Amino acid sequence: MQEFLVSARSDLQKARQDWLEALQGERRLSPRTVEAYDRDTRQFFQFLTGHCGGPPGLAEIADLKSADLRAFLAARRNQGAGARTLGRGLAGVRSLLRFLERRGLANAAGAAALRAPKQPKSLPKPLTAADARRVVSAEEQLAEEPWIAARNAAVLTLLYGCGLRISEALGLSGGDLAGTDATVLRITGKGGKTRLVPVLPVALQAVLEYRRLCPWHLGADDPLFRGARGGPLNPAIIQREMARLRSALNLPDTATPHALRHSFATHLLGRGGDLRTIQELLGHASLSTTQVYTGVDAARLLEGDEAAHPRA
Repeated sequence: MQEFLVSARSDLQKARQDWLEALQGERRLSPRTVEAYDRDTRQFFQFLTGHCGGPPGLAEIADLKSADLRAFLAARRNQGAGARTLGRGLAGVRSLLRFLERRGLANAAGAAALRAPKQPKSLPKPLTAADARRVVSAEEQLAEEPWIAARNAAVLTLLYGCGLRISEALGLSGGDLAGTDATVLRITGKGGKTRLVPVLPVALQAVLEYRRLCPWHLGADDPLFRGARGGPLNPAIIQREMARLRSALNLPDTATPHALRHSFATHLLGRGGDLRTIQELLGHASLSTTQVYTGVDAARLLEGDEAAHPRA
């Protein structure tokens, strides 16, 4: 966890640290989410230092009003923060205040009453089926080392063929997909939620080919995917390889590793996949998160209608 960088009284520093540790230990939020909440609350305390005329403590936090939080959001907006950043910042402050309220140290009513900034609606940008197949093809990989090319193809195939997040694919161990009879992956995703994901034969074959060529021993409890020197594969390497593929295949900047997961969901839905099933495969906690893909599919239908209809 980052060192506390904002002037605040010791009682508030201690309470905030307890909250951050609870987010990681009890709620099991992702490290990136905890880091964002850490940063957002430091910015909030920085604002309160000026707003209250001195470093805030629990006394200043205890009875914050909606007007105080609106002033914070206005200050962040004036600094150039967009609606998504403001919404996340408010979510972090609310979480902290609820934590303090449960311990009798604050009143979270003001934060609960404040409406979050309206978020812009943006649809995921999947690849076309043809482009997705090119990206995951072993023949299209640009790495000179055959085993590294096979590794990249295997990781990308798992993102598109199984709908995995890149962290989930790189979190697989040597004991996963170790034989020709492997048909299901047990994936632990966000919030420690576990799901079962069917493995397509093409994805299994890509992994087995990587295993065959990989020069490193892949122990059952060791990372499955390795870097050039044998250590765990860094996500940035796959992101960099995807950027090289974008250039080589003349794909848009939206063609990222995560876009392959979007492509998995969109193409399943376009072929008649059930929304609830897709929710389970992706590991979404809420169906509303998955429903965004219906917008993508509808947008594509409209594009096709406009292109083909004689009166378009």
